[in-house]
Amino acid sequence: MKNVGMKRLCVFLMASLTVFTVSCGIPGLGGGKEEESVKGKTEGQSFAQAHDAFQTTLAKQESDDDPIPEPPEGVFELVNYPTKVGDMAAYVSSDPGDGQKHPMIIWVVGGWGNGISDFPWTYPEWDNDQTGSAFWRSGVLTMYPSFRGGNGNPGNYEALFGEVDDIISAYEYAASLPYVDPNRIYLGGHSTGGTRALLASEYSDKFRAVFCFGAVDDIRYHNNSQFTFDTSIEEEYTMRSPIHWLEDVKSPTFLIEGSEGNGSNLKRIQEATENENINCYILEGYDHFAPLGPITPLLAEKILADTGAEPNISITQEELEKAMTAEPEIPLPVMTEYTEEGLGMLFSCPYIWEAADISENGGFSFVFASPYDGDNVWDMSNMYLDIYGAYEGDFLKDLTEQLESDGYEVQQTEIGGKPAIDAYGLTSADENGNVFRNRFIMIQVEEEFVSFDFYILDAYGTDADELFQSIADSIVFEQ
Repeated sequence: MKNVGMKRLCVFLMASLTVFTVSCGIPGLGGGKEEESVKGKTEGQSFAQAHDAFQTTLAKQESDDDPIPEPPEGVFELVNYPTKVGDMAAYVSSDPGDGQKHPMIIWVVGGWGNGISDFPWTYPEWDNDQTGSAFWRSGVLTMYPSFRGGNGNPGNYEALFGEVDDIISAYEYAASLPYVDPNRIYLGGHSTGGTRALLASEYSDKFRAVFCFGAVDDIRYHNNSQFTFDTSIEEEYTMRSPIHWLEDVKSPTFLIEGSEGNGSNLKRIQEATENENINCYILEGYDHFAPLGPITPLLAEKILADTGAEPNISITQEELEKAMTAEPEIPLPVMTEYTEEGLGMLFSCPYIWEAADISENGGFSFVFASPYDGDNVWDMSNMYLDIYGAYEGDFLKDLTEQLESDGYEVQQTEIGGKPAIDAYGLTSADENGNVFRNRFIMIQVEEEFVSFDFYILDAYGTDADELFQSIADSIVFEQ
Protein backbone atom coordinates (compact mmCIF):
# COMPACT_ATOMS: atom_id res chain seq x y z
CA MET A 1 0.00 0.00 0.00
CA LYS A 2 1.30 3.44 -0.92
CA ASN A 3 1.98 5.80 1.97
CA VAL A 4 -0.89 8.22 1.36
CA GLY A 5 -0.32 10.45 4.36
CA MET A 6 3.00 12.10 3.55
CA LYS A 7 2.98 13.20 -0.09
CA ARG A 8 5.61 15.67 -1.25
CA LEU A 9 4.64 19.06 -2.68
CA CYS A 10 4.75 19.18 -6.48
CA VAL A 11 4.10 22.56 -8.07
CA PHE A 12 4.76 23.24 -11.73
CA LEU A 13 7.03 26.25 -12.10
CA MET A 14 6.71 27.60 -15.62
CA ALA A 15 6.94 30.97 -17.28
CA SER A 16 5.35 33.59 -15.07
CA LEU A 17 2.46 35.76 -16.20
CA THR A 18 3.79 38.66 -18.20
CA VAL A 19 3.05 42.03 -16.64
CA PHE A 20 2.83 44.94 -18.98
CA THR A 21 3.94 48.32 -17.68
CA VAL A 22 4.31 51.86 -18.88
CA SER A 23 7.75 53.41 -19.15
CA CYS A 24 7.33 57.03 -18.11
CA GLY A 25 9.38 60.18 -18.46
CA ILE A 26 10.68 59.94 -22.05
CA PRO A 27 10.04 63.45 -23.37
CA GLY A 28 11.40 65.12 -26.45
CA LEU A 29 10.75 62.51 -29.14
CA GLY A 30 9.74 63.40 -32.68
CA GLY A 31 11.75 66.53 -33.32
CA GLY A 32 8.79 68.82 -34.16
CA LYS A 33 9.67 69.39 -37.82
CA GLU A 34 6.07 68.70 -38.89
CA GLU A 35 4.52 71.09 -36.35
CA GLU A 36 3.14 73.64 -38.84
CA SER A 37 1.80 70.86 -41.04
CA VAL A 38 0.00 69.35 -38.05
CA LYS A 39 -1.70 72.62 -37.21
CA GLY A 40 -2.87 73.05 -40.76
CA LYS A 41 -4.29 69.55 -41.08
CA THR A 42 -6.05 69.32 -37.72
CA GLU A 43 -7.28 72.85 -37.07
CA GLY A 44 -11.05 72.89 -36.76
CA GLN A 45 -11.33 69.12 -37.02
CA SER A 46 -12.64 66.75 -34.40
CA PHE A 47 -10.47 63.83 -33.44
CA ALA A 48 -12.70 61.47 -35.41
CA GLN A 49 -12.38 63.62 -38.52
CA ALA A 50 -8.62 64.04 -38.18
CA HIS A 51 -8.11 60.38 -37.35
CA ASP A 52 -10.15 59.15 -40.31
CA ALA A 53 -8.37 61.51 -42.71
CA PHE A 54 -4.90 60.54 -41.54
CA GLN A 55 -2.86 57.70 -43.03
CA THR A 56 -0.30 56.37 -40.59
CA THR A 57 3.19 55.51 -41.81
CA LEU A 58 4.61 52.40 -40.18
CA ALA A 59 8.37 52.18 -39.97
CA LYS A 60 8.14 48.59 -38.68
CA GLN A 61 5.77 45.83 -39.77
CA GLU A 62 5.20 43.91 -36.56
CA SER A 63 2.63 41.27 -35.66
CA ASP A 64 2.39 37.93 -33.87
CA ASP A 65 0.65 34.60 -34.31
CA ASP A 66 0.42 33.68 -30.63
CA PRO A 67 -2.13 30.92 -30.01
CA ILE A 68 -5.42 31.73 -28.30
CA PRO A 69 -6.29 29.50 -25.32
CA GLU A 70 -9.79 28.05 -25.21
CA PRO A 71 -11.85 29.98 -22.64
CA PRO A 72 -13.73 28.30 -19.79
CA GLU A 73 -17.06 26.98 -21.06
CA GLY A 74 -20.08 28.91 -19.89
CA VAL A 75 -17.96 31.90 -18.83
CA PHE A 76 -16.52 33.18 -22.12
CA GLU A 77 -16.95 32.48 -25.81
CA LEU A 78 -14.11 32.85 -28.31
CA VAL A 79 -15.53 34.93 -31.16
CA ASN A 80 -14.43 36.93 -34.19
CA TYR A 81 -15.58 40.51 -34.55
CA PRO A 82 -15.39 42.38 -37.88
CA THR A 83 -13.13 45.43 -38.25
CA LYS A 84 -11.93 47.68 -41.07
CA VAL A 85 -8.98 45.37 -41.76
CA GLY A 86 -10.64 42.00 -41.15
CA ASP A 87 -11.92 39.76 -38.38
CA MET A 88 -10.31 39.93 -34.93
CA ALA A 89 -10.49 37.45 -32.06
CA ALA A 90 -12.13 38.33 -28.76
CA TYR A 91 -13.36 36.74 -25.56
CA VAL A 92 -16.96 37.66 -24.82
CA SER A 93 -19.05 36.74 -21.79
CA SER A 94 -21.41 33.87 -22.51
CA ASP A 95 -25.13 34.52 -22.89
CA PRO A 96 -26.69 34.39 -19.39
CA GLY A 97 -29.66 32.68 -21.01
CA ASP A 98 -32.30 34.65 -19.14
CA GLY A 99 -33.74 36.48 -22.15
CA GLN A 100 -32.66 39.84 -20.73
CA LYS A 101 -30.33 42.52 -22.07
CA HIS A 102 -27.34 43.20 -19.86
CA PRO A 103 -24.64 45.87 -19.52
CA MET A 104 -21.22 45.04 -20.97
CA ILE A 105 -17.78 46.54 -20.52
CA ILE A 106 -15.04 46.27 -23.13
CA TRP A 107 -11.80 45.89 -21.17
CA VAL A 108 -8.48 46.79 -22.82
CA VAL A 109 -5.52 45.31 -20.97
CA GLY A 110 -2.20 47.09 -20.56
CA GLY A 111 1.00 46.58 -22.48
CA TRP A 112 1.76 47.01 -26.15
CA GLY A 113 0.74 43.52 -27.19
CA ASN A 114 -2.37 43.28 -29.38
CA GLY A 115 -3.41 39.73 -28.52
CA ILE A 116 -5.51 37.93 -25.94
CA SER A 117 -4.48 35.03 -23.68
CA ASP A 118 -5.72 33.22 -20.57
CA PHE A 119 -5.12 36.49 -18.69
CA PRO A 120 -8.83 37.12 -17.84
CA TRP A 121 -9.15 34.00 -15.67
CA THR A 122 -5.71 33.93 -14.04
CA TYR A 123 -5.24 35.09 -10.47
CA PRO A 124 -6.42 38.70 -9.97
CA GLU A 125 -3.73 40.05 -7.66
CA TRP A 126 -5.08 42.63 -5.25
CA ASP A 127 -2.12 45.00 -5.63
CA ASN A 128 -1.67 44.47 -9.40
CA ASP A 129 -4.96 43.27 -10.87
CA GLN A 130 -4.87 44.12 -14.55
CA THR A 131 -7.35 41.37 -15.48
CA GLY A 132 -10.56 43.40 -15.21
CA SER A 133 -12.12 40.21 -13.81
CA ALA A 134 -13.97 42.13 -11.08
CA PHE A 135 -16.48 43.18 -13.74
CA TRP A 136 -17.56 39.74 -14.93
CA ARG A 137 -17.32 38.31 -11.43
CA SER A 138 -19.78 41.00 -10.31
CA GLY A 139 -22.21 40.25 -13.13
CA VAL A 140 -21.13 42.82 -15.73
CA LEU A 141 -20.68 41.11 -19.10
CA THR A 142 -17.15 41.63 -20.37
CA MET A 143 -15.44 41.64 -23.75
CA TYR A 144 -11.67 41.31 -24.16
CA PRO A 145 -10.80 42.21 -27.76
CA SER A 146 -7.57 41.46 -29.55
CA PHE A 147 -6.38 44.02 -32.08
CA ARG A 148 -4.75 44.19 -35.48
CA GLY A 149 -1.56 42.19 -35.74
CA GLY A 150 -2.22 40.12 -32.61
CA ASN A 151 -2.97 36.37 -32.50
CA GLY A 152 -2.62 36.08 -36.27
CA ASN A 153 -5.13 38.89 -36.87
CA PRO A 154 -4.82 40.84 -40.12
CA GLY A 155 -2.74 44.02 -40.09
CA ASN A 156 0.19 45.10 -37.94
CA TYR A 157 0.75 46.79 -34.60
CA GLU A 158 0.01 50.49 -35.01
CA ALA A 159 0.86 51.66 -31.48
CA LEU A 160 -2.37 53.48 -30.55
CA PHE A 161 -3.66 54.44 -33.99
CA GLY A 162 -5.54 51.68 -35.83
CA GLU A 163 -6.31 50.05 -32.49
CA VAL A 164 -8.75 52.90 -31.84
CA ASP A 165 -10.71 51.80 -34.90
CA ASP A 166 -10.68 48.24 -33.58
CA ILE A 167 -12.16 49.37 -30.26
CA ILE A 168 -15.01 51.09 -32.10
CA SER A 169 -15.55 47.90 -34.10
CA ALA A 170 -15.62 45.94 -30.83
CA TYR A 171 -18.40 48.26 -29.66
CA GLU A 172 -20.40 47.57 -32.81
CA TYR A 173 -20.03 43.83 -32.30
CA ALA A 174 -21.03 44.04 -28.64
CA ALA A 175 -24.07 46.14 -29.53
CA SER A 176 -25.20 43.47 -32.00
CA LEU A 177 -25.35 40.70 -29.38
CA PRO A 178 -28.97 39.90 -28.46
CA TYR A 179 -28.21 39.64 -24.73
CA VAL A 180 -26.33 42.97 -24.51
CA ASP A 181 -28.03 46.32 -23.90
CA PRO A 182 -26.60 48.53 -26.68
CA ASN A 183 -27.26 51.63 -24.55
CA ARG A 184 -25.18 50.29 -21.65
CA ILE A 185 -21.84 49.43 -23.22
CA TYR A 186 -18.89 50.76 -21.23
CA LEU A 187 -15.18 50.94 -21.98
CA GLY A 188 -12.24 50.55 -19.64
CA GLY A 189 -8.53 49.93 -19.74
CA HIS A 190 -5.25 50.15 -17.89
CA SER A 191 -1.91 51.69 -18.82
CA THR A 192 -1.55 51.50 -22.62
CA GLY A 193 -5.09 50.13 -22.52
CA GLY A 194 -6.17 53.19 -20.55
CA THR A 195 -4.64 55.48 -23.16
CA ARG A 196 -6.38 53.52 -25.93
CA ALA A 197 -9.67 53.84 -24.04
CA LEU A 198 -9.21 57.62 -23.66
CA LEU A 199 -8.51 58.01 -27.38
CA ALA A 200 -11.63 55.96 -28.14
CA SER A 201 -13.66 58.25 -25.88
CA GLU A 202 -12.31 61.22 -27.83
CA TYR A 203 -13.22 59.50 -31.10
CA SER A 204 -16.76 58.32 -30.27
CA ASP A 205 -19.63 59.16 -27.93
CA LYS A 206 -21.14 55.66 -28.21
CA PHE A 207 -19.81 54.40 -24.89
CA ARG A 208 -22.08 55.05 -21.90
CA ALA A 209 -19.03 55.75 -19.71
CA VAL A 210 -15.28 55.23 -19.99
CA PHE A 211 -12.81 54.29 -17.23
CA CYS A 212 -9.12 54.93 -17.85
CA PHE A 213 -6.51 53.71 -15.37
CA GLY A 214 -3.00 55.11 -15.81
CA ALA A 215 -3.48 56.78 -19.20
CA VAL A 216 -0.84 59.20 -20.50
CA ASP A 217 -1.53 62.62 -21.96
CA ASP A 218 1.14 62.46 -24.66
CA ILE A 219 2.51 59.34 -26.31
CA ARG A 220 6.01 60.75 -25.84
CA TYR A 221 5.73 59.52 -22.25
CA HIS A 222 5.27 55.94 -23.39
CA ASN A 223 8.06 53.45 -24.00
CA ASN A 224 9.29 54.60 -27.41
CA SER A 225 11.00 51.27 -28.08
CA GLN A 226 7.52 49.94 -28.85
CA PHE A 227 6.70 52.58 -31.48
CA THR A 228 6.09 51.08 -34.91
CA PHE A 229 5.30 54.36 -36.68
CA ASP A 230 7.65 56.81 -38.38
CA THR A 231 8.86 58.88 -35.44
CA SER A 232 10.15 61.68 -37.70
CA ILE A 233 6.56 62.71 -38.49
CA GLU A 234 5.11 64.95 -35.79
CA GLU A 235 1.51 64.30 -36.78
CA GLU A 236 1.98 60.62 -35.92
CA TYR A 237 2.38 61.72 -32.28
CA THR A 238 -0.57 64.09 -32.44
CA MET A 239 -2.90 61.36 -33.69
CA ARG A 240 -1.93 59.14 -30.75
CA SER A 241 -1.80 61.70 -27.92
CA PRO A 242 -5.04 62.34 -25.99
CA ILE A 243 -3.90 65.78 -24.77
CA HIS A 244 -4.73 67.31 -28.17
CA TRP A 245 -8.33 66.09 -28.30
CA LEU A 246 -9.77 66.41 -24.80
CA GLU A 247 -12.59 68.71 -25.88
CA ASP A 248 -13.98 65.92 -28.08
CA VAL A 249 -14.89 63.72 -25.10
CA LYS A 250 -18.69 63.47 -24.95
CA SER A 251 -19.20 60.42 -22.72
CA PRO A 252 -18.58 60.52 -18.96
CA THR A 253 -14.89 59.61 -18.75
CA PHE A 254 -13.10 58.85 -15.48
CA LEU A 255 -9.30 58.96 -15.28
CA ILE A 256 -7.77 57.25 -12.25
CA GLU A 257 -4.11 56.89 -11.31
CA GLY A 258 -1.74 56.68 -8.37
CA SER A 259 0.50 59.64 -7.69
CA GLU A 260 3.55 57.37 -7.93
CA GLY A 261 2.54 56.16 -11.39
CA ASN A 262 1.46 58.42 -14.25
CA GLY A 263 0.08 61.01 -11.87
CA SER A 264 1.93 63.85 -13.59
CA ASN A 265 0.21 62.94 -16.87
CA LEU A 266 -3.16 63.19 -15.16
CA LYS A 267 -2.30 66.59 -13.70
CA ARG A 268 -1.48 67.90 -17.16
CA ILE A 269 -4.82 66.65 -18.44
CA GLN A 270 -6.57 68.42 -15.57
CA GLU A 271 -4.78 71.65 -16.39
CA ALA A 272 -5.45 71.38 -20.12
CA THR A 273 -9.25 71.13 -20.13
CA GLU A 274 -12.44 72.25 -18.47
CA ASN A 275 -14.50 69.60 -20.25
CA GLU A 276 -17.07 68.55 -17.66
CA ASN A 277 -17.16 65.03 -19.09
CA ILE A 278 -13.57 64.43 -17.99
CA ASN A 279 -13.10 63.52 -14.34
CA CYS A 280 -9.60 63.05 -12.93
CA TYR A 281 -8.66 61.31 -9.68
CA ILE A 282 -5.11 61.04 -8.35
CA LEU A 283 -4.59 58.68 -5.43
CA GLU A 284 -1.72 59.90 -3.28
CA GLY A 285 0.94 57.38 -2.33
CA TYR A 286 -0.13 54.65 -4.74
CA ASP A 287 1.62 53.36 -7.84
CA HIS A 288 0.52 52.59 -11.40
CA PHE A 289 -1.02 49.21 -10.49
CA ALA A 290 -2.45 49.39 -6.96
CA PRO A 291 -5.79 51.13 -7.80
CA LEU A 292 -7.08 48.35 -10.07
CA GLY A 293 -7.87 45.59 -7.57
CA PRO A 294 -9.74 47.74 -5.03
CA ILE A 295 -11.50 50.08 -7.49
CA THR A 296 -12.74 47.84 -10.32
CA PRO A 297 -15.28 46.14 -7.99
CA LEU A 298 -16.58 49.61 -7.08
CA LEU A 299 -16.93 50.50 -10.77
CA ALA A 300 -18.78 47.23 -11.39
CA GLU A 301 -21.29 48.23 -8.70
CA LYS A 302 -21.67 51.63 -10.34
CA ILE A 303 -22.36 50.03 -13.73
CA LEU A 304 -24.97 47.63 -12.35
CA ALA A 305 -26.77 50.54 -10.66
CA ASP A 306 -26.63 52.73 -13.79
CA THR A 307 -30.01 51.68 -15.18
CA GLY A 308 -31.64 54.97 -16.20
CA ALA A 309 -32.27 56.31 -19.66
CA GLU A 310 -29.18 58.51 -19.36
CA PRO A 311 -25.80 57.75 -17.76
CA ASN A 312 -25.88 58.44 -14.05
CA ILE A 313 -22.48 57.33 -12.80
CA SER A 314 -20.74 59.60 -10.32
CA ILE A 315 -17.51 58.95 -8.47
CA THR A 316 -16.00 60.89 -5.60
CA GLN A 317 -12.41 61.10 -4.45
CA GLU A 318 -13.58 59.92 -1.05
CA GLU A 319 -15.15 56.77 -2.50
CA LEU A 320 -11.94 55.86 -4.26
CA GLU A 321 -9.79 56.48 -1.22
CA LYS A 322 -12.13 54.35 0.89
CA ALA A 323 -11.96 51.55 -1.67
CA MET A 324 -8.16 51.62 -1.46
CA THR A 325 -8.35 50.74 2.24
CA ALA A 326 -10.53 47.64 1.71
CA GLU A 327 -9.27 44.24 2.79
CA PRO A 328 -7.85 42.14 -0.07
CA GLU A 329 -10.24 39.51 -1.41
CA ILE A 330 -9.33 36.00 -2.55
CA PRO A 331 -11.96 34.99 -5.12
CA LEU A 332 -12.57 31.41 -6.11
CA PRO A 333 -11.19 30.54 -9.53
CA VAL A 334 -13.31 29.52 -12.49
CA MET A 335 -13.89 25.79 -12.05
CA THR A 336 -14.08 23.02 -14.62
CA GLU A 337 -15.48 19.50 -14.36
CA TYR A 338 -13.19 16.48 -14.26
CA THR A 339 -14.48 12.94 -14.82
CA GLU A 340 -12.96 9.63 -13.75
CA GLU A 341 -15.07 7.21 -15.74
CA GLY A 342 -13.76 4.03 -14.11
CA LEU A 343 -15.32 5.04 -10.79
CA GLY A 344 -18.16 7.09 -12.22
CA MET A 345 -16.73 10.04 -10.26
CA LEU A 346 -17.12 13.73 -11.06
CA PHE A 347 -15.52 16.71 -9.36
CA SER A 348 -14.60 20.32 -10.15
CA CYS A 349 -11.17 21.90 -9.96
CA PRO A 350 -9.71 25.25 -11.08
CA TYR A 351 -9.82 25.72 -14.85
CA ILE A 352 -6.32 27.17 -14.71
CA TRP A 353 -4.89 23.98 -13.18
CA GLU A 354 -3.25 21.37 -15.39
CA ALA A 355 -3.31 17.62 -14.70
CA ALA A 356 -0.12 15.54 -14.98
CA ASP A 357 -0.03 11.75 -14.85
CA ILE A 358 2.60 10.69 -12.30
CA SER A 359 1.48 7.05 -12.07
CA GLU A 360 4.04 4.33 -11.47
CA ASN A 361 3.88 0.54 -11.88
CA GLY A 362 0.43 0.57 -13.41
CA GLY A 363 -1.15 2.64 -10.63
CA PHE A 364 -3.37 5.71 -10.88
CA SER A 365 -1.87 8.98 -9.66
CA PHE A 366 -2.36 12.52 -10.98
CA VAL A 367 -1.22 15.90 -9.73
CA PHE A 368 -3.25 19.04 -10.47
CA ALA A 369 -1.46 22.40 -10.31
CA SER A 370 -1.24 25.81 -11.91
CA PRO A 371 1.34 26.38 -14.66
CA TYR A 372 2.15 29.76 -13.07
CA ASP A 373 4.21 30.53 -9.98
CA GLY A 374 2.38 33.59 -8.70
CA ASP A 375 2.47 34.31 -4.99
CA ASN A 376 -1.17 33.33 -4.43
CA VAL A 377 -3.29 30.35 -3.39
CA TRP A 378 -4.43 29.49 -6.96
CA ASP A 379 -0.88 29.07 -8.19
CA MET A 380 0.89 27.78 -5.08
CA SER A 381 -1.61 25.12 -3.99
CA ASN A 382 -1.94 21.73 -5.61
CA MET A 383 -3.86 18.50 -5.40
CA TYR A 384 -2.99 14.83 -5.81
CA LEU A 385 -5.64 12.36 -6.95
CA ASP A 386 -4.87 8.68 -6.30
CA ILE A 387 -6.84 5.45 -6.63
CA TYR A 388 -5.93 2.34 -4.63
CA GLY A 389 -7.11 -1.24 -4.91
CA ALA A 390 -8.54 -3.67 -2.36
CA TYR A 391 -7.15 -3.83 1.18
CA GLU A 392 -7.39 -6.61 3.72
CA GLY A 393 -8.90 -5.20 6.85
CA ASP A 394 -10.58 -1.90 7.70
CA PHE A 395 -8.53 0.53 5.60
CA LEU A 396 -10.25 3.72 6.75
CA LYS A 397 -9.83 2.72 10.41
CA ASP A 398 -6.16 1.81 9.98
CA LEU A 399 -5.47 4.99 8.01
CA THR A 400 -7.20 7.10 10.66
CA GLU A 401 -4.92 5.68 13.32
CA GLN A 402 -1.85 6.33 11.18
CA LEU A 403 -2.83 9.94 10.49
CA GLU A 404 -3.72 10.67 14.10
CA SER A 405 -0.36 9.33 15.19
CA ASP A 406 1.20 11.85 12.80
CA GLY A 407 -0.71 14.71 14.45
CA TYR A 408 -3.64 15.00 12.02
CA GLU A 409 -7.19 15.81 13.07
CA VAL A 410 -9.43 13.21 11.43
CA GLN A 411 -13.19 13.15 10.95
CA GLN A 412 -15.36 10.22 9.85
CA THR A 413 -17.77 11.47 7.20
CA GLU A 414 -19.51 10.77 3.90
CA ILE A 415 -18.49 12.35 0.61
CA GLY A 416 -20.61 11.84 -2.48
CA GLY A 417 -22.68 9.37 -0.50
CA LYS A 418 -19.63 7.18 0.20
CA PRO A 419 -17.86 6.52 3.53
CA ALA A 420 -14.79 8.69 3.93
CA ILE A 421 -12.32 10.30 6.28
CA ASP A 422 -11.38 13.98 6.16
CA ALA A 423 -8.06 14.90 7.80
CA TYR A 424 -6.15 18.14 8.49
CA GLY A 425 -2.52 18.46 9.46
CA LEU A 426 0.88 20.00 8.88
CA THR A 427 3.80 18.28 7.22
CA SER A 428 7.45 19.17 6.60
CA ALA A 429 7.75 18.10 3.00
CA ASP A 430 10.95 19.32 1.41
CA GLU A 431 14.70 19.50 1.93
CA ASN A 432 14.48 23.12 3.03
CA GLY A 433 12.20 22.29 5.92
CA ASN A 434 9.18 24.13 4.52
CA VAL A 435 5.99 23.36 6.37
CA PHE A 436 2.83 22.67 4.38
CA ARG A 437 -0.82 22.64 5.33
CA ASN A 438 -2.34 19.38 4.21
CA ARG A 439 -5.97 18.42 3.81
CA PHE A 440 -6.38 14.73 3.07
CA ILE A 441 -9.59 13.01 2.00
CA MET A 442 -9.94 9.26 1.51
CA ILE A 443 -13.18 7.84 0.08
CA GLN A 444 -14.18 4.19 -0.08
CA VAL A 445 -15.88 3.22 -3.35
CA GLU A 446 -16.85 -0.43 -3.11
CA GLU A 447 -13.48 -2.26 -2.90
CA GLU A 448 -11.40 0.69 -4.13
CA PHE A 449 -10.25 3.84 -2.38
CA VAL A 450 -9.90 7.37 -3.78
CA SER A 451 -7.76 10.05 -2.14
CA PHE A 452 -7.72 13.81 -2.64
CA ASP A 453 -4.54 15.25 -1.16
CA PHE A 454 -4.32 19.07 -0.97
CA TYR A 455 -1.15 21.06 -0.15
CA ILE A 456 -0.14 24.67 0.31
CA LEU A 457 2.66 26.37 2.24
CA ASP A 458 1.73 27.03 5.85
CA ALA A 459 2.68 30.69 5.31
CA TYR A 460 -0.66 31.12 3.46
CA GLY A 461 -2.57 30.16 6.59
CA THR A 462 -6.20 29.28 5.88
CA ASP A 463 -6.35 31.26 2.62
CA ALA A 464 -6.71 28.12 0.48
CA ASP A 465 -9.35 26.46 2.68
CA GLU A 466 -12.31 27.80 0.67
CA LEU A 467 -10.79 26.53 -2.58
CA PHE A 468 -10.13 23.07 -1.13
CA GLN A 469 -13.64 22.95 0.34
CA SER A 470 -15.24 23.87 -2.98
CA ILE A 471 -13.46 20.92 -4.61
CA ALA A 472 -14.51 18.55 -1.82
CA ASP A 473 -18.13 19.72 -2.07
CA SER A 474 -18.17 19.02 -5.81
CA ILE A 475 -17.27 15.32 -5.55
CA VAL A 476 -20.13 13.07 -6.71
CA PHE A 477 -20.43 9.46 -7.82
CA GLU A 478 -22.85 8.41 -10.53
CA GLN A 479 -25.31 5.73 -9.48
